[in-house]
Amino acid sequence: MPGRSRSEEVNCPIVAIVGRSNSGKTTIVEKLIPELKSRGYRVAAIKHSHHSLKFDEPGKDSWRYAQAGSDAVAIASPDKVVLIKPNRGDLGIEQVARLLGDDYDIVLAEGFKQSKVPKIEVHRQEIGPLLSSLTNLIAIVTDEPLDTPVRQFSLDDIRGLADFLETTFLREAGR
Repeated sequence: MPGRSRSEEVNCPIVAIVGRSNSGKTTIVEKLIPELKSRGYRVAAIKHSHHSLKFDEPGKDSWRYAQAGSDAVAIASPDKVVLIKPNRGDLGIEQVARLLGDDYDIVLAEGFKQSKVPKIEVHRQEIGPLLSSLTNLIAIVTDEPLDTPVRQFSLDDIRGLADFLETTFLREAGR
């Protein structure tokens, strides 16, 4: 089915929010999460980073387990679980989503421009032109009208964008 992102290993739709640096991607995801949750959906978010991440500190138990040779370390408390799993190279969006499990109706991912999943580009005139060479672009969130056949939403139309996601990915899936 066109526009859908389904993997045999990921049991919910994944939509990537992409755009140039400082275009407002994080803000859009941050606003979409409570809007979709208010409609009863379970939402997971993934942030792609090009930088190395550091979570465990030398001397802490999790660090000691990793130093002892554990291939992965999970830290569990009554309110959170943190998984520290070294990887070689950048994981694909589906691989990261698989780590989240099947407890969600939709995964919103920031970044992953090169992935094959459906993408919504965040565009602001002052930041620069639209990204080129995006595949599977389903919508643009923008501060200016653009001459493109791709569906457009204003930066403030979070409800409309959530309606679009709901209609395109959630309702048709029977969620």
